[in-house]
Amino acid sequence: MTTPQASAGSLIREWRTRRRMSQLDLAMEAEISQRHLSFVESGRAAPSRDMVLHLAEQLAIPLRQRNQLLLAAGFAPSFSERPLTDTTLAPAMAAVEMVLKGHEPFPALAVDRHWNLVAANTAIGPFLADVSEPSLLQPPVNVLRLSLHPGGVAPRIVNLQEWRTHLLERLKHQNDAAGDPVLVALEQELRGYPSGLQSSRPKPVEPNAIVHPLRLAHGDTVLSFISTITVFGTPLDVTLSELAIESFFPADEQTRVVLVRLANERSERS
Repeated sequence: MTTPQASAGSLIREWRTRRRMSQLDLAMEAEISQRHLSFVESGRAAPSRDMVLHLAEQLAIPLRQRNQLLLAAGFAPSFSERPLTDTTLAPAMAAVEMVLKGHEPFPALAVDRHWNLVAANTAIGPFLADVSEPSLLQPPVNVLRLSLHPGGVAPRIVNLQEWRTHLLERLKHQNDAAGDPVLVALEQELRGYPSGLQSSRPKPVEPNAIVHPLRLAHGDTVLSFISTITVFGTPLDVTLSELAIESFFPADEQTRVVLVRLANERSERS
């Protein structure tokens, strides 16, 4: 989306366009004059550090890109970017592990900004059964690729068409928000995988549906899940801001019973 030579003004304009805001819209949100904003975007006025951060806040720019915007304006980055193994992030990672462990016997996993697996709880087993392409399980494991690849989980997803559409819509929304070239390439790759369509017409969504379920064949049963996404509130570190926990809940009693039974069997073997 950006290049190192891009000016702060052009980046602000680019993000404003991405957010589908007019100059007047952004100026009103930021409580500045449209004339001043026009001067900033055109390069006729140099924004202060506070103004850069203020406009970035109004545009909901991700922390990583806020740092890029600050650099383009001639300022030092404002947000740290530490590896998840950094000791200063230990409390946050302990919280992630607590959430994952506390969600058992139901599956949960944590992913980074590129949907690479960071951590998972022991209940994730049903998702990894019968993966025929071993390379998909080699670190870093990309959970979207693992889900939709024909050698991954896709052959066991009963409602593959619906689930694939849901995942691609999520990824497209993420790309619209951040414009990450790695995610753009991932989206293109995933769209090339088999769609699960049995006809040229997509299956309509149930009118009373409130979530997109994941229905996964597991032995002689079909496990049905709904999921939620958890992120850290008001993080000040780039890496932490990009970490997300996806928790899967049983969508029916049969799934709950099977997951409890599998957890008991794991406990007996340990």
